[in-house]
Amino acid sequence: MRITVRHLWKTYGKTLHALRDVSLDIGTGMFGLLGPNGAGKTTLMKILATLETPSAGQVLVNGTDINTQRAAVRQTLGYLPQFFGVYPQLSGTEFLAYIAALNDIPRKRRRAAVQEALERVGLAEVGDRKVRTYSGGMVRRLGIAQAVIGDPKLLIVDEPTVGLDPEERIRFRNLLANISRNKAIILSTHIVGDISSTCEDLALLSHGQVVFHGDPARLLDQTRGHVWSTACTEDEFSAVAARMQIISCIVQERRRIVRAVGDPVPGLAMWPETPNLEDAYMYMTQEAL
Repeated sequence: MRITVRHLWKTYGKTLHALRDVSLDIGTGMFGLLGPNGAGKTTLMKILATLETPSAGQVLVNGTDINTQRAAVRQTLGYLPQFFGVYPQLSGTEFLAYIAALNDIPRKRRRAAVQEALERVGLAEVGDRKVRTYSGGMVRRLGIAQAVIGDPKLLIVDEPTVGLDPEERIRFRNLLANISRNKAIILSTHIVGDISSTCEDLALLSHGQVVFHGDPARLLDQTRGHVWSTACTEDEFSAVAARMQIISCIVQERRRIVRAVGDPVPGLAMWPETPNLEDAYMYMTQEAL
């Protein structure tokens, strides 16, 4: 599976540019799309899912142009939107049977397809329960089940772990990693931990533009020398906050222990730190501004 994005623009009205000249190459495996709210992630996901059309540029899915062959592209993809609606009065099995019918899965294959989807996401034992009794994490897993029921080669997942507790987030990330063995999965999120735990390739979006594309290790390399800590007074903290992006701050009785990214404050004792992906994310988005 190969997704090729070239010089993609999405403009609303005459002046609002949601995407600005985006170019990406995405292959099989987990691909992370990271960025703050409003960066253009959802717009890009909707274009890739054929739910919106670009203002300019080209997207090819295994060589098929989404602008001219949308029906053909839809046969190869599954989509879990950020806001996933269900029918709470149905059971998980009934809901997936309905989705299977919408996907034109032959009637004689539907029962097996539904059962396989439930097993893949760990819901086989609760398939007969009403969806209204599911936890938030179970509903998100049901969302993945409906997205993979037709065995798509491309899976697009938009902000899947928002609102989940840490245990469910970890379970959900592991589920996506297992599914990605023979698929291309595009995971859009603003939660850094979702990317660092699952993706070997990522793109960072800021204000509709790609400010980084590569593996997490290279992103960390670009941030080395820009992560600092200091023990400072209240007045010194104001100087740090005005010049740098604060990552963390521990308030003690007479001072603050601060971790920040950017250029250090002249005259203030600061020591360099080894960057993590959260540091890199904050540094690159601030540099883009």
